[in-house]
Amino acid sequence: MRLRFHGAAREVTGSMHLLEVDGHTIALDCGLFQGKRSEANAKNASFPCPPGKIDAVVLSHAHIDHCGKLPRLVRDGFEGPIYATPPTCDLVDIMLADSAHIQQEDAVYWNKKRVRRGDPPIDPLYDLEDAKAAVRLLQPRPMDRPFEVLPGVRARFVEAGHMLGSASVSVDIDRGNGQGSIRVTFSGDRGRAGMEILRDPEPLPECDYLICESTYGGRVTPEPPGARDQLAENVNETVARGGKVIIPSFAVGRTQVIVYDYHLLLREGRIHKPVPVIVDSPLALHATEVFRRHPEVYDREAEALRRVTGDMFACDGCEYIGDVEQSKALHDRREPMIIISASGMCEVGRILHHLKNNIENPNNTVLIVGYQAANTLGRRLVEKVREVKIFGEIYQVRAKVEVLNGFSAHANAKELLDAVRPLAGTVRQAFLVHGEIDQAEKLADSMRQAGCANVAIPEPGQSWEIG
Repeated sequence: MRLRFHGAAREVTGSMHLLEVDGHTIALDCGLFQGKRSEANAKNASFPCPPGKIDAVVLSHAHIDHCGKLPRLVRDGFEGPIYATPPTCDLVDIMLADSAHIQQEDAVYWNKKRVRRGDPPIDPLYDLEDAKAAVRLLQPRPMDRPFEVLPGVRARFVEAGHMLGSASVSVDIDRGNGQGSIRVTFSGDRGRAGMEILRDPEPLPECDYLICESTYGGRVTPEPPGARDQLAENVNETVARGGKVIIPSFAVGRTQVIVYDYHLLLREGRIHKPVPVIVDSPLALHATEVFRRHPEVYDREAEALRRVTGDMFACDGCEYIGDVEQSKALHDRREPMIIISASGMCEVGRILHHLKNNIENPNNTVLIVGYQAANTLGRRLVEKVREVKIFGEIYQVRAKVEVLNGFSAHANAKELLDAVRPLAGTVRQAFLVHGEIDQAEKLADSMRQAGCANVAIPEPGQSWEIG
C-alpha cells in the first residue's frame, strides 16, 4: 500500500492524493490548479498516472480546486465511480459546467492572440461534453454511512463544516489474511465552529495515517461572528461616502454566506441605509438553488431563519443576475450598491469587469472575503499594490481594499491543532497538504509539540509506503 501526493502539495490548489492498494488506485479529490497561468495550465494537463488506471475517485467537496479536473480525467480515460455526498454531487454538476464554459472561453480568447502571432491554436482543457461525462459517473453517498469503494476498501464521509456537503474522508483498508485493517483519514478542507449556515465540523476519525489540510496552519483568524460586524461597518461607511461595495466572492458557499449575513443585518436594523444587493454570477444563482434544496445540512440558526422568512437567501433589494446584458447595465448605475461577483480570486468572470469599472474610485470599497492564492489578482489586492492589470490594461487602485478574514471557511491554526491533537496517540504518520510551505511548517511544529512525532510535508510526486 502506498500514498502518493500529486496536487495541493506545498501549495493550496490542485488537490489530488492517490491511495494505491493491491494494484488498484483510488484518487482522493481531483482538483484544478490555479495561479500563474502557464504553470497552472501545464499542471492541469497532466496526471501522476494514466487516468484509465485509476479505479475510483472520492471527493471531499465541490470547490473547483478539489473537483475541477474531473472532466479532464474522464476525457483522458477514467471510467470509474466518483463518490461524494448528495449536496456535493449537486454542486459538482453546476461547478463543472461553469468551469467547462470558462475553459472554452479562455481558449477562444488566447487563440485570437495566437493567430495574430502565427502560433497554432490550443484546445481547451476540457469542454461541456467532458463535464457531462464526469457528472454521469457521480455516485452520491450519505454522510456518516460506510460504503465500499473497492473490494476490501470502505470509506465514510464525516461532516467537515467547510461548505455545503463538505466532508472529511475516512478510508478503512483490509490487510487480508485476518490481519485486521488500517485507516487513512483525509481531512479535506476543514471548516470552523460557529460558521454561518453550516453545522460544525465533526471530530476527525481516529486513524493510522492522517492527510490534513494546512491552509491557515500558522494563522489565527477572527471568530466567525465578527465577520458580520465587519461587513456592517464596511457597508455603512462606503454607502455614507456614496460609493459601491465590490465583493469578489466564491460563487459556491461564500456568496450565500454574504447574502445570509446581510439579510440578518437588515433584520437587526444594523444597516443604516439599505442599498441594492446584486449577486452577479450565473453560477451563484444556480448554487443558491442547490443550497435551498438541502436544508438537512443547515445549522439551527439557519433553519430558524428559513422557517421565519421562507427564504434566507432573499431579502429587500437583493437581486440575482444571470443575463450578461443585465450585468453590463450595472456599470452605468451610479447609486450606492453592493455587487457580489465571481471569481473569488479575481482571475476570471464578471468580477473583473466590476473591478475595472470601480477600482479607481476612492469612494468605493473592495472587500476581500476569501483566501487568495499566490500569483492571483486577488492576492495582489491583498498585498495593497498601487496598480493592477485587468484585461491587459493598467488601473490605479484608489478604492479602499479591506480584507475580512472572519469569513474564512478554513480552520485556523488553533482549530486545526485542536482537531488533530486527539489523534496524536494513534497516528503513525501525518501528512500536511493544502497549504503554502510556511503555513504547513508552522502547523507541523505545533503538531510535534502536541505529540504527533511523525509529521511530513510532501513534495509534489512524493510517495510513502503505508501498512
